[in-house]
Amino acid sequence: MINMNDRTYNGWTNYQTWRVNLEMFDGQTPEGFDLDQEANDLGHDLRDYAEEYIIETSREGLARDYALSFMADVNWYEIAKNMKEACT
Repeated sequence: MINMNDRTYNGWTNYQTWRVNLEMFDGQTPEGFDLDQEANDLGHDLRDYAEEYIIETSREGLARDYALSFMADVNWYEIAKNMKEACT
């Protein structure tokens, strides 16, 4: 039986979390991020980095708005926790 409420994707909270981690952080050396801080705080830093990247590399308009909206559903804590675990 398929659980229609299950939104997980490839072991991640949802598609958005999986995709942002894959495209922006997976396999990257986390330079400039303080991995000694709590995962919640690191998650905020990762979100800020990703949002700034989108703003700096795209023009104002619908596509940018959709990209930033997509980010609202990302589980930044999960990405940060995964990053911290991979670097220890």
